[in-house]
Amino acid sequence: MKGWFTPLMFLLARSREDQLRRQILFLKAELEMTRVRVPQSRIFLSNEERERLLELGDGIGSDVLKLVSIVHPRTYQRWRERKSQGQPPAKKMGRKGTPETLRQIVIRLAKQTGWGYGRIVGELKKLRIQCVGRTTVRTILKEEGVSPSPKRGRGTWDEFIKIHADTLWQCDFFSKMVVTKTGLRQAYVLAFLHVNSRRVICSPATLTPDDGWVTVQAESMLQQARSMELPVRYVVRDLDFKYSKRFDQTFAEAGVSVEPTAPRAPNQNAFVERWIGSIRGECLNRFIAFGLGHLDHLVESYLDYYHASRPHQRKENKPLLGVWPEVDDPPADGEEVVCREWLGGALKHYERKAA
Repeated sequence: MKGWFTPLMFLLARSREDQLRRQILFLKAELEMTRVRVPQSRIFLSNEERERLLELGDGIGSDVLKLVSIVHPRTYQRWRERKSQGQPPAKKMGRKGTPETLRQIVIRLAKQTGWGYGRIVGELKKLRIQCVGRTTVRTILKEEGVSPSPKRGRGTWDEFIKIHADTLWQCDFFSKMVVTKTGLRQAYVLAFLHVNSRRVICSPATLTPDDGWVTVQAESMLQQARSMELPVRYVVRDLDFKYSKRFDQTFAEAGVSVEPTAPRAPNQNAFVERWIGSIRGECLNRFIAFGLGHLDHLVESYLDYYHASRPHQRKENKPLLGVWPEVDDPPADGEEVVCREWLGGALKHYERKAA
């Protein structure tokens, strides 16, 4: 019995050893895959973690140098030598971290002022803080998601629109062919739109939008805006040659700044451009204008509809003028929904009418 029992025990022992070896190889491969995905190129261990690795490695012997991967084998060997000689652990390498109080000062300066890291370094020196350089400030701001450079220039056009919407107007020409005694002629209308309220002022139509005509329309616009109690501080226009020097001068004498758009930049005049698209699609494209008087009638009728009855998405689907009833319930029995029409039914408005 002893003859076959000894080889059997030896086989079981080897199977157990082979299984452990496979487990170690598996864990080592798994650790290597994890290390590849660690964002830091180096890992710094605390003294307690070093001691734990050294204690576990003592039971393995010299083979531990083939297993260690969290640090270089030579580093691990140096740890063992220092421990055997009774020397204290080596000091942590690298510079000391920035104190949290100092980090908060840097972040506060950046968020409250919008300064760049160079300007922040100068302010820190004024506060007698000499230990922080430009690179440190930049690193702190990037870690906090704060832009490390200030805003350049005069700001974006979108910011300009939002800041000055209460006093900002946009103007633009639109045209339509009209039937005259001499045939078809191109008629022009100048529209002014107040950005915040979306209210519009339109000039009478003309066949000759010359210097004198546009100057008169500028003066008329200022008077109408004053009567409507809408402030005028900025007027945005495109680079159309029909805007004369006297047109700009008329606004300048009234304390209004005329802001031309950039070349080929219709989005800078987008509000009035969109309104012109509305009056064309909803009104003018459905009619043949017989003379300037007829065109003025079409424009005035659309303005009445636009201001008093047309819902506006940017204004909570309410008209610009008048009081809009707040009713959420469906019509009651006997309450009729009636249609009010402009221009022969081209423009429609629906409202409730009690029985």
